[in-house]
Amino acid sequence: MPQGTPTKVKKRKKSVLKRARQSLERAAVNRANRTRVRTMMKRMRTAITAGDATAAGNLLRPTLSAIDRAISKGILRENTGNRYKSRLHNAFNAISAARTA
Repeated sequence: MPQGTPTKVKKRKKSVLKRARQSLERAAVNRANRTRVRTMMKRMRTAITAGDATAAGNLLRPTLSAIDRAISKGILRENTGNRYKSRLHNAFNAISAARTA
């Protein structure tokens, strides 16, 4: 369902309306959390591709923390989050090794 699309509720029961409201609120929270994680990962990737080891180093810990938070909230599956973290860490280690060498 696209963002901001109203859900149609056939039954006009109090509990059904409440569940529909809760569903929309939860979807908004999940969308915000997913967006936050994706944005941090994009910033980290741009710092890595630019070869800026200091900026990537400053972004590494908050990005990994955001991924962990997304895993705990059920926004990302555990294996997916761990794969993202592993790839970001490996890329960061590569540019920091290139900087010291």
